[in-house]
Formats: sequence, C-alpha cells, structure tokens
Amino acid sequence: MAFIWENNSVQLEVNVKDEKLYKCSECDKACLHNAQLKDHLRTHTGERPYKCSQCDMTFARKCHIVDHFRTHTGEKRYKCSLCDKAFTQKHHVEVHLRTHTGEKPYQCSHCGRAFSHNSSLITHSRTHSGEQPYQCSHCDRAFSHNSSLINHSRTHSAEKPYHCSHCNKVYSHSSTLTRHMEMHTRGEKLYQCSSCNKAFSTNSLLIIHLKTHTGEKPYQCSDCDKAFSQNASLVRHMRIHSKKSPFQCIHCGKVYLRSDTLAHHLRTHTEERTYQYSICNKAVSNNTPLTIHLRRHSGEKPNQCNHCGKVYSHTASLTRHMKIHTRKSPFQCSHCGKIYLRSDHFDHHMRIHTRRSPLQCRQCG
Repeated sequence: MAFIWENNSVQLEVNVKDEKLYKCSECDKACLHNAQLKDHLRTHTGERPYKCSQCDMTFARKCHIVDHFRTHTGEKRYKCSLCDKAFTQKHHVEVHLRTHTGEKPYQCSHCGRAFSHNSSLITHSRTHSGEQPYQCSHCDRAFSHNSSLINHSRTHSAEKPYHCSHCNKVYSHSSTLTRHMEMHTRGEKLYQCSSCNKAFSTNSLLIIHLKTHTGEKPYQCSDCDKAFSQNASLVRHMRIHSKKSPFQCIHCGKVYLRSDTLAHHLRTHTEERTYQYSICNKAVSNNTPLTIHLRRHSGEKPNQCNHCGKVYSHTASLTRHMKIHTRKSPFQCSHCGKIYLRSDHFDHHMRIHTRRSPLQCRQCG
C-alpha cells in the first residue's frame, strides 16, 4: 500500500506492507516506526515529558526542546536566503519566506481571510467562535491563545524571563524587550516604507504602518461593525462588549482596558513627572505627549496622506483628514444635515440651533 509520511513541509510516499505500520488507536493515523507513534499519541494524551532546564516550558517531542533551547543560547542556525534574518528553527525559515513570496495557503471559511501558517488561522477562527480555551488558574480570565495565557500568568508570578544583553533590565514580555532594545540601537531604522519613505527599527512596525496607506482593517468585531488594523486593538475593543475592564486604580476605583493606560493614570495620584522636555523644561507623566510636544519645536510632520500629500504631526490629525477622502463623516447635524469630521466642530455648530452659549458674562448674565 502507499503510505504518506509527513515531516513539516515535506511529504514522502512510501510503499510498505500493512503489517509494518504502527496504527494509532485514537485516530486513523499510521506511523512507520513505533517511536513516531509514541510521539503522535502525546497529541491525544497531552503528555509533555521534555522540560526545559532554563524555563518552565515543556514539550511532547525531544527535537522540539532542542530547537527551543536555542532561544536561550541565542544560536540561530537557519538563515533566510533572501534577507539577513536568521532563526533558531528550520520551519520558522519556511514560514518567514512567505513574507517575501506573499504566500498565504491557509484560508478562513467564515470571512475569507488568508494566513501564512496554520496556527494563525486557528487563532483567528476563535474570533468567530468566541472560544477561549486557555483559562488562568489564578483568576477568571480566559484566552484564545496559549501564548496570551503565558504572558498573562506573569502578572501573577512576576516572572521576567527576557533579559537585555546590553544592560541588566529584565522584562516579562518579549515585545517589551524588543521595544527596550530600540533604546540601544536608536538611529538604526532599516525598514523603510515605499510609499512615504518613513523608516522603522523593526519589520513588524513597518507592516503596521503600511496599513495606514492601504486603509486595511482585517480584524472585524463580531458584535458591531467596527474594524481594526491590528489584532491587539480588536482584543481591547472586545472588552467593551464583554464589560471586562481588568485594570483598576487602587486610589479612586477607575477601571481601564489597558495596563499602560492605568500606569499613566496612577501618575495623576503620585504627581510623578517622568519625562521632561529638553527645550522648554516642561514635564509630563508619560512619553507620548513628550514625543508629540517636541514636534512643535522641531516642526516634524511624519504622518503623510497618501491621497493628497498633506502632512501632519499627529496620527490622530491624519486619521481625521483621511475621512475627507473616504467621505466618512461621523458627526451629522440632525437639524440641517451638515457633517463634521470632529466632535468639537460639531458641538460648536449645534449652538447655532440651540442658541446655547457655553461662555456667560458674570456681570449681566
């Protein structure tokens, strides 16, 4: 009989006799060797006997822990033939190559979205089903992806496994370490946008930026018609519908959807001013207004409209401007039908109809 043997992306057709196959008692899969069958059975039992000596991760197969161990040693044996990127695992190169070829072989049956690898499709499918199979053992939060649960668990354990190789700082999330590393490599922006020549320090930031030109918003809310360019934005938005606001201020009881927003709010109680302007000595509690304020001094306007070429210092200003081209004007007067891009302009216009003046004379009323 013809037997198909799969190994990552390689398929071999082997002619063997029935009695030499090792068949799984749980499903129809058959293996050439007993060792392969033992590895396969762990997909049914969930057994993961191989534990990493450097962290708490466990694996079902020995070859997987060997690959994983390279994330600790930093060894990257497998290099991309089209760019300078290198990887710790061979199949990561195969997946990465699809960023060059644009190949997306895995398609969602609900919305038609396509993905470069199967795990992304599985995770995406849960946005349709609402499935959250990964439950936190410390609190009642649940997640659609195992990596999200692992990251969340560190808020309970205070574990910080990601170390900066330049200084002694440690972080609980790899993404936070990546952002921190930009402080050491500041000025090196290797990834350039072909539409506006803006450059970025990481490829992921470039991909996110490109959506401001294309207007692509592939992440759709299943409860309302809102769509987002990033999955993280959709996840935060979904908390509005589920009424889950996990981050609460211990001083005044205010709740927030994001931990960084809570951190900024807490500084209003402590009056901490972490960031100071080098030009005018003004101090603020978070870095975002510092970056925006500095553009007033430098005149920098990094946000450019790809339709008419207008430039803006703030992303929010560009977003409002883009509505002129897309003809999306969310604020419409119910009296005369006039439409406005900004709520403050709309409120100002409404006073014409209501004859309400927000400013009153103290002497004559």
